[in-house]
Amino acid sequence: MREHLPYTRAVVTLDEDGTRLDTSFRTPHLSVMALVADGGRPFLHLSSREAQVIVSTTGGGPVTEQDVMLARQIADVAARYLADCERLHTDQSTHPDQVDASEQGKAA
Repeated sequence: MREHLPYTRAVVTLDEDGTRLDTSFRTPHLSVMALVADGGRPFLHLSSREAQVIVSTTGGGPVTEQDVMLARQIADVAARYLADCERLHTDQSTHPDQVDASEQGKAA
């Protein structure tokens, strides 16, 4: 069984289409906060020791309908992520021997 070491990965890609930043958080050192700036602008802040991602309103201005739709999508996706984590954690607690076997199958 391979060891699952925590890490944060950030990759910057520069090409003719522009700049792209990909960030992957795979660490217990992750924090998530929802903040509101003095001017009333909301922020979603995800950070680890090595990287951070901040999501806020379009152009840093007033909240638009698109901003509200994005916030709903984030909430929906976060709810699915929570449900998957809870389900898998329960499965792993109930059948710890199957976790090792499934991980070995993925490495092959």
